[in-house]
Amino acid sequence: MKYLNRKVLITLLSIFSYSYINAQQGQNIIKSKIDSLLGAETDKPFNGVVLVSQNGKNLYLKAKGYSNLEHKTPLKADDQFISGSIAKQFTSTLVLQAYENNLLALDVPIRKYLPELSQSWKDTITIRLLLNHTSGIEALDKPTLFVSGTQFDYSHSTTTYDLLAKILEKLYHKSFAEITAALFQKCGMKDTYHPDVKKYTKLTTPYTENKNGQLAIETNSFMYSHAPAGGSFITTALDLGKWNQLYFEGKLLKKNTMEQLLTKQKNSVRNHPVFGLTEYGLGITIDTSDNLLMVGQTGFVPGYVTENYYFPKNHVGVTVLSNVDYNSGGFKESFRYHTAILNIVRKYLEKEK
Repeated sequence: MKYLNRKVLITLLSIFSYSYINAQQGQNIIKSKIDSLLGAETDKPFNGVVLVSQNGKNLYLKAKGYSNLEHKTPLKADDQFISGSIAKQFTSTLVLQAYENNLLALDVPIRKYLPELSQSWKDTITIRLLLNHTSGIEALDKPTLFVSGTQFDYSHSTTTYDLLAKILEKLYHKSFAEITAALFQKCGMKDTYHPDVKKYTKLTTPYTENKNGQLAIETNSFMYSHAPAGGSFITTALDLGKWNQLYFEGKLLKKNTMEQLLTKQKNSVRNHPVFGLTEYGLGITIDTSDNLLMVGQTGFVPGYVTENYYFPKNHVGVTVLSNVDYNSGGFKESFRYHTAILNIVRKYLEKEK
């Protein structure tokens, strides 16, 4: 019996040691490849923060460049950026929490929650259709672009997600700023704010490449601040690392709700300007290519280029926030570094699989 126990112990120690070595090797491979990418000689260097984490631990964290180019102020890991569409994850979570508490239903017309709307589409559009971008709403004062639920039309930052925010305000009798502040406090996200909560002190200066190839300070970054539910929250890479560990690991929503969140929605398919054919769940994209589940979102407002993705089965998160938009080559060029970093992690996880 003692001999058998000793054999089992040695086997377990061997497995643990092998797993630890593999993990260390993986971390070194990811670190080396991202460092090589960010350190390459170029006239368009990466300027931002990169975080790759697994099980809540940082595998890679680097702030490269400047929070302000004119003053050569070095970027720090906890510097703030405007989230862009990553914000949709916050709004979606709050809506689904209200659903769990029987405060709303996903598949009844929004007229029930916003009876003051004058548009006839309030009788056909549901909360689910607002979440998955198939409502067809172009503007509050216009008819829908198509029969609701039959096609996809991405809500960049306004209208549809703003309607979700208004529904939440009605349900809780609080401002959306107050509602989201409570969520961020619960998650320990001390540097993430609704734009109306003027407590952010580490917001980076945004820059956009002009027609002459020069970087100019961007003045339109808060263009969606009147409807922040879809794209104007202020956040950090470190806070998004915390968010990933809670949100995507099912600690903010129940199991059944998470299953709905991670279910590809009917007709919710987009020709994404960066990734091509992209399928959506309830507030996030869902990619199952190469038998590797990846969920999350890119984000963009003028001067800020962001992404936040998670691989649930591997418990790995990838967050890239930049305050420099090299847009002369189009949208794909804006996300060149973000896409490359994501691909580095994907290729490693595919190899490990």
